[in-house]
Amino acid sequence: MQAQIIIPGILIEGCIYGIMALGVFITFRILEFPDLTVDGTFPLGAAIMAAFLVNGYNLWIALALAFIGGILSGMITAVMHNELKIPNLLAGILTMILLYSINLRVLGTSNVSLLGVNTILSQFLTLLKPTFGFSREISYMIFFLIVIFIIKILLDIFFRTDLGLTLGALGNNQQMIVSQGVNPKILKIIGVGISNGLVAISGAMAAQYQNFADINLGQGIIIAGLASVMIGEFLIRSNKIFWLTLNVILGSIIFNAVMYGARILIFQIPVLKASDLKFIQVFLVVLCLLSTKTREFFKQKIRKGMSWSN
Repeated sequence: MQAQIIIPGILIEGCIYGIMALGVFITFRILEFPDLTVDGTFPLGAAIMAAFLVNGYNLWIALALAFIGGILSGMITAVMHNELKIPNLLAGILTMILLYSINLRVLGTSNVSLLGVNTILSQFLTLLKPTFGFSREISYMIFFLIVIFIIKILLDIFFRTDLGLTLGALGNNQQMIVSQGVNPKILKIIGVGISNGLVAISGAMAAQYQNFADINLGQGIIIAGLASVMIGEFLIRSNKIFWLTLNVILGSIIFNAVMYGARILIFQIPVLKASDLKFIQVFLVVLCLLSTKTREFFKQKIRKGMSWSN
């Protein structure tokens, strides 16, 4: 019975934060643009979604506006970096600080409850439960698996277009892009904008799942995104975009499974306290990364041994 509750929870959170991790993957891995705007755009998406839902606006328009808000936030970071020559990390931090005030203005208060408010999740639950009789957690799991599958496919298609391929080339060799007559500044604005748009969608979905929006919702969220990307890199070795995006999603699910494991340890080991949660989470993530690196090390040793024997 406990597994029936934990597994859907891991998959749900893995998918929600997997959307955010896909955004982090675009900036950190494809564009080679370290971006800390994420900590501001995640709660921005939640704030816009909550503000519009509470006031009875159309659900899908609210989600679209959250996406647009994230894109604009990313564009601000890219413009500050391009035009004001501010280092990308500092530009992201400045935008993140700016978004704290904006998020507070959008919400009107530090915390807004969505209990009893009509959301996309509640509509999907109403649609699915009478037909199939699924529980709330199973219905939510199905919904988020569908959502992240759609987002993944759209990203895969986008990165096979001329614009997507050019974005990928920008991260590898910016000089080549310039020599082809393409403006790298425009590409950075587009790439960072799309990345933060995805992060804002993730925040909007998290707010609906948790039934509240908070201006501190995205505190340290970049760590989860980076950990998901790094864990995913050791799963399936490939340069094809299909496997790269799949790795990020699987990495997010594994990361959230580790987080669940940390929470369970808190209750199982008497010596540990609730205040030790962050320490345990970091320790388990480092352990997970070390295990994947160790696996790759032994694989290389085996390959070298086989090559010597031949």
